[in-house]
Amino acid sequence: MSLVLALDTATPAVTAGVVRLDGAESDVLAQRVIVDPRGHAERLTPNVVAALSDAGLRMTELDAVVVGCGPGPFTGLRVGMATAAADPHALDIPVHGVCSLDAIGVQTTGETLVVTDARRREVYW
Repeated sequence: MSLVLALDTATPAVTAGVVRLDGAESDVLAQRVIVDPRGHAERLTPNVVAALSDAGLRMTELDAVVVGCGPGPFTGLRVGMATAAADPHALDIPVHGVCSLDAIGVQTTGETLVVTDARRREVYW
């Protein structure tokens, strides 16, 4: 069994969640999502702390961190990636980057096209 902190800041949603992995099974223990397109820096750490608290865990109990690597706006991604680099480094646990579109798409079955807003009348897909 592994406890994983999942972060994503590739969209206006500032997301932190705690997942328990046991073989092929996964269970979301807690998640915090706040939609604030300009508040990634202010919202991510409080979301992490709240998700861990909701799950009844401490940072030191985590086995890994997974972070969404975009595509997305540079500033939001930078906040998520910097957080995902710092926390695991301090805890001496691995960090894994995942395409944010793949992370959204894995929640579906069959063939899926994931499209997110890239602003300026463009999309990421």
